[in-house]
Amino acid sequence: MTALLASVRTEEEAVLAVEAGADIIDLKDPRTGALGALALPVIGAIVARVRAISAAPISATIGDLADGQIDEMQRLVEATARTGVDFVKVGVARGSHARTTLALLADQQAAVVPLFLADGGLELELIEAACAYGFPIVMVDTANKNAGSLFDCVAHATLQQMLDLVRTAGARAGLAGSLRAEHVIALRALEPDIAGFRGALCDGTRTGRLNPAKVRALRAALPASHSAAALRRSSNVTRTNASLPHSTSS
Repeated sequence: MTALLASVRTEEEAVLAVEAGADIIDLKDPRTGALGALALPVIGAIVARVRAISAAPISATIGDLADGQIDEMQRLVEATARTGVDFVKVGVARGSHARTTLALLADQQAAVVPLFLADGGLELELIEAACAYGFPIVMVDTANKNAGSLFDCVAHATLQQMLDLVRTAGARAGLAGSLRAEHVIALRALEPDIAGFRGALCDGTRTGRLNPAKVRALRAALPASHSAAALRRSSNVTRTNASLPHSTSS
């Protein structure tokens, strides 16, 4: 069962994605980076529009931050959460600040989804740490959208290990990173809980206009999805767990 996450940047695209069957509406601005953030008022307006027509969970990114911008990350997480989204997605790059970043994200009252950027490979130890912190959703993505897909950066066997780790921890696992229609066979084999798309849903490049026919085609090609209610419950789990003590793996 795989939920289709469709990244959108306007109210119009959000409505088109909902009507075409997207399971999760993800708010980002692809014109300003891999995890480009929309302005907070724009996020709030899209949230209101989607809520009026659908129970689909809504996520939003906070932007592409340099490694170590911990204070700015915390500020943006809090501000984005106040717009009413169900999840706040935060990029976690490999490096000396990765574990510090996870520890801070785990202590947020917001429902945070750590998004591991795997351009240079995937560190399964960091996935284990995220699972130990109790994040109910853990995702993998890529930062450089011009350097191939996630499958060009991470071996199929490693992605399978990642999925197994997250599922064993009782969380949901998501894959994203320049995924396209030709990757459906691999996605069906791995069957992640969430598969994230932007460029594959657009006319032209990832900065083009979202095409609802492409959303419908990918939704039909992927395994049947989780219900919106089940996915939104994950955000409530995060808020409940935010006040609990956490421990990381060694």
